[in-house]
Amino acid sequence: MTADVYFMDLKATSRENLPDKLVRMIKAAGIETILDEKDLTAIKVHFGERGNTAFIRPVFISSIVKTIKSCKTSPFLTDANTLYAGTRSNSISHIKVAIENGFAYSSMDATPIVIADGLRGKSETKIKVEQKHCKHVYIGSEIIHADALVSVAHFKGHELSGFGGTLKNLGMGCASRRGKLEQHSNVSPKIKRKTCIGCAECAKHCPAKAITLKEKKAYLDKDLCIGCAECIVRCPTGSININWNQTVPIFLEKMMEYTMGVLQNKKKKSLFINFIMDIAPKCDCLPYNESPIVNNIGVVASMDPVAIDQASADLVNNEKGIAGTILETNLLPGEDKFKGLYPSVDWEHQLEYAEKLGLGTRNYTLKKIETLVYKKKG
Repeated sequence: MTADVYFMDLKATSRENLPDKLVRMIKAAGIETILDEKDLTAIKVHFGERGNTAFIRPVFISSIVKTIKSCKTSPFLTDANTLYAGTRSNSISHIKVAIENGFAYSSMDATPIVIADGLRGKSETKIKVEQKHCKHVYIGSEIIHADALVSVAHFKGHELSGFGGTLKNLGMGCASRRGKLEQHSNVSPKIKRKTCIGCAECAKHCPAKAITLKEKKAYLDKDLCIGCAECIVRCPTGSININWNQTVPIFLEKMMEYTMGVLQNKKKKSLFINFIMDIAPKCDCLPYNESPIVNNIGVVASMDPVAIDQASADLVNNEKGIAGTILETNLLPGEDKFKGLYPSVDWEHQLEYAEKLGLGTRNYTLKKIETLVYKKKG
């Protein structure tokens, strides 16, 4: 089985700008076929943390919104609250940050923001999946209750999964706080006391209060740790890291089981879009972003959530890495950029497991959307 993945590069002309080219691509990918009149359509996006600038530009999301509205449906922008302590851990601050980052009611053609798991991340729907790690998964209720789903993901590197794309946008991004905790629960970090400077940034941002200072060094209580990895991204000296053993493969498998739960009632009612632009080495959940590791590539769309992430990873790996960034190895075209960033993460495992679960196929055909140009007369 082979899936179609539609691809547009970032070339534009006076005949067609990039937002219009995006509309043409998602129509070719079948967005009109998944929508019925009066569908309440969830557009799952990441609004970006305050201070981060790598998230998808609102002008592109606005074009997607208008295309969905043209099908006589009622779209809403959505995401679920975060597990970690940040500016999107409850729906009030979450919506505020979304508006600050450009996803305002006016700029989104009067499309509302609905946080999928409610005020404090507890509005969830229990979905039966009966898989290896999860018998049930817990998904933000408003995503489950929506009639159709359009996932719009920023494809980039990620500390725990190697990369973040469609599958992470669904499995982790749509989970309630309880669901996020279940996925992270086996991920317990370790602290290098020799390099710890006792700044207490990790303790300050730990939502479980699992970190304290002892003898001017950070100490982690593993019984209290919820595995959110907030301490890892907050540590200024890189003294906190994941215990790279069996935990990460299990984390990836749980995330795919959650993706299965998200899509369970959305068969033939979902479309997936990845923006392979501003390809940062880390997640947009950080309150900053580092330099892109490769040049901007384009946008892809597909009905298959596995194929689109496989194609996106291949497109990134086929590029030449940018010197002077956090990516110090595997810079040549064809070399694995995500292994260069996170050598201990087997990012392909999530795709293998997703394929095993029947979520899609890693085999794809890339169908390029050609740039429209004016033909010369005569």
